[in-house]
Amino acid sequence: MDASGGVGTAQGGAGDGGRAGAPVVGLTATEIATRVRAGELTAVEVVRAHLDHIEAVDARVGAFRVVRREAALAEAAAVDASLTRFALPLAGVPVAIKDNVPVAGETCTDGSPARRSGPERKDHEVVTRLRKAGAVVVGITRAPELCLYAATDGPGTVTRNPWDTALSPAGSSGGSAAAVASGSVPVAHGNDGMGSLRLPAAACGLVALKPGIGVVPGGIGADDWSGMAVNGALATTVADLAVVHAVLAGQQPAAPPAPGRPLRIAVSTRSPLPGLGADAATRAAVDAVVARLREAGHTVVPRNPPITPAAAAGALVRWMAGAEDDAEFLGIGRADLQPRSRTHARLGRLVRRLGLVRPRTQERFRERMIRWFDDVDLLLTPVTTGPPLAARPWHERSFLANITANARWAPWTAAWNLAGIPAAVLPAAARPGGPPVPVQFVGPPGAEERLLWVAGEMEVRQPWRRYAPVFDPTTAAAAPPG
Repeated sequence: MDASGGVGTAQGGAGDGGRAGAPVVGLTATEIATRVRAGELTAVEVVRAHLDHIEAVDARVGAFRVVRREAALAEAAAVDASLTRFALPLAGVPVAIKDNVPVAGETCTDGSPARRSGPERKDHEVVTRLRKAGAVVVGITRAPELCLYAATDGPGTVTRNPWDTALSPAGSSGGSAAAVASGSVPVAHGNDGMGSLRLPAAACGLVALKPGIGVVPGGIGADDWSGMAVNGALATTVADLAVVHAVLAGQQPAAPPAPGRPLRIAVSTRSPLPGLGADAATRAAVDAVVARLREAGHTVVPRNPPITPAAAAGALVRWMAGAEDDAEFLGIGRADLQPRSRTHARLGRLVRRLGLVRPRTQERFRERMIRWFDDVDLLLTPVTTGPPLAARPWHERSFLANITANARWAPWTAAWNLAGIPAAVLPAAARPGGPPVPVQFVGPPGAEERLLWVAGEMEVRQPWRRYAPVFDPTTAAAAPPG
């Protein structure tokens, strides 16, 4: 969308994709890259259209902390001039980077206004890989302080869900999810330590893959939250997600191979936290996915994964320790943290002092889950108990209020970070008047392509709307009021 409220367009160029007036914002990442490689669009045209769209819509969404207009246009011009443009898998694709990995020339705050270091001197490896693939970094997206929470806000800012701006896009990759769901970028970087990638995808009707440990370069904060946090991406289509995942993992992009046989898939709706359960819409979405899987010839069996109290506690103490570890790593004084984060860090110091972050807890749970997958290929679960949290200044509320709200909404994600195994989230059903209802697939180590394949099969059988309606750049109703 340009500044006057119209959909961003290409100006000139050969072929259908480059006609004057042909929409650019709303194309998938794979469509953009195909047309830029062929010379039907220029990267500069693509990036300028998306920057104009950001200018028009982000005041209502608050996805971006930094918009890199001049730098992004210069990067796009470099893609157009590249002699290898025809071979770049993400040629000219605008991307957004979450504010907890370094981008050269920009300050990385990890969501904390207390971090006042100078511009980063070099890109994080995942940013390097995206740029080498031809992607253009148009901005840095917002995150909650130290990426600790399931809503994205901070002093003077509340990031909002494009599907319903009274709701949060979740966290901690909430800014990235809001950027994709509002059409500001076709794909965005995020990361996941307790669900921080999957929860924003769930809240904003997107598809996301949390890779298994070691598949994509880490280097998030001090120590990847004691080995739980991994980098990944958010997208509106499985095809886009598969390409970006391959780029991040250092692989050659290709369509996920079919398994060549029906899959045996376990389904569980039991919450890892006693007393919590999915709402009726979520249970119905899981049932609908089970029906589609069976229609496709797969076997679905009820079976609960072995998430023990020790495993739940193992994830929790690593999350606690991550606040203290990352604040120290980033040079943020404890007194400068938000009150909720200060309490979080204080508890982190305590669990470190008591030696509660035990590698063996993580190893045992991973081994138990690997054995559990011996006779099933994947696990299907809910993601959240219901609609996203309200968009509000959660940073002004207490640590207890934050942790309680987070736990009640999202009990189904953290275990797979502790186990270091891959998990994918995708929209599964429509929720009247709100964001789509998500489900989660989990797999054993090395199951990333299997997860992408089954997500793609579900997308074909039950396509989802790619953008929040009022922000949808592919329709005439794209202009948000005001």
